[in-house]
Amino acid sequence: MTVPVRRLWVAVLCGYLAFGAALQALPSYVPATFGGGALASGTAVGIAFLATAAARPFAGWLADAGRSRPVVLAGGVLAAIGGLGQLLAPELWVLLVARLVMGAGEAALFSAALPWVLTGARMAQRGRLAGWFGLSMWGGLAGGPVIATLVDADGSSTVWWVVVGLSFVSVLLVLTTRSDRSRPEPLVRIRGVRDLVPVGVPLPGAIIGLAAYCYGTVAALLVLRLRADAIGVDDLALAVFAAAFLVVRFAGSPLVDRYGGRVVAAWTVAVEIVALTGIALASGPVGASVSTALAGVGLALVYPACVSLTLDRVRGLRPGVSMGVMTSFWDLGVLVAGPAGGFVAEQAGFRAAFLVAAGAGVACVVVLLRMPRRAASPR
Repeated sequence: MTVPVRRLWVAVLCGYLAFGAALQALPSYVPATFGGGALASGTAVGIAFLATAAARPFAGWLADAGRSRPVVLAGGVLAAIGGLGQLLAPELWVLLVARLVMGAGEAALFSAALPWVLTGARMAQRGRLAGWFGLSMWGGLAGGPVIATLVDADGSSTVWWVVVGLSFVSVLLVLTTRSDRSRPEPLVRIRGVRDLVPVGVPLPGAIIGLAAYCYGTVAALLVLRLRADAIGVDDLALAVFAAAFLVVRFAGSPLVDRYGGRVVAAWTVAVEIVALTGIALASGPVGASVSTALAGVGLALVYPACVSLTLDRVRGLRPGVSMGVMTSFWDLGVLVAGPAGGFVAEQAGFRAAFLVAAGAGVACVVVLLRMPRRAASPR
């Protein structure tokens, strides 16, 4: 059966445009509506990734058994409910619960769609296809903040209605697709942690998790850092990041299949280290803009590189679960970056928070260089 790749691409894009718009709105919306500073805003941004980290392996497990369509559909519905909850939340804790719901929805949306799309793809083309399809998620995360800025930069109700509307568009697109398989396979029984965390996944997961800390610091604190020191360009910074990210992801994904995930990840994370150091030290709009663009370049190819590393190490077994777990490490990195970065910023300043993120990038490169090329065979 032909996989509806383009329709799924647009469905995931709409869901993540909603998620990205919420990321832009929250740093202003949380202090204005509930009070609190960088720690409260960082927690609100990061907590959604707790739910995504927990939900992705199960979404991949269901996708491997031919149940991608209902899982993707449920993801869109949960994203819409989460957006509505953030709009109507009377207290901060209610907003945090809504963020968890939205995070679970986004996890189901992408982590069940990607294995569906990769069905039947040759191993040599999976890095490129994953990179291209991943543009739907990362394009949404990058383009959503631009939409939020254009609609209403202060995070008022208009932004949240756009978030809900985009999520429902995602639902409608999935409703018009056919089932991913004519007859779903029986679900594999989960007997322990190893069934949800294949042996070849943790090291690529650690790599993408450390890179995610870098991204999470940018997502949660970049706007606040630029405003705190009156550098300017705070309304354009995430758009600059998005543009650089999307151009490099689109043009550079074939490099993963050509040179391998390890080489591509090492070079791009090295660029990210330079970028984060530049953001920390920037004193004017030009330096801040250049460093922000480099941050987008440095993160653009990390995901397809880690997909390639993961699939090489698990040798094609249970790709849905493997990629779901690997991507969960990304979510955990972003989750930690929000509150941890906010805490460092409140205690030592925003510059220190970005230097800590650069340190996470250094650790990422160390893991890459020391990682064995093949995973040990499970006993």
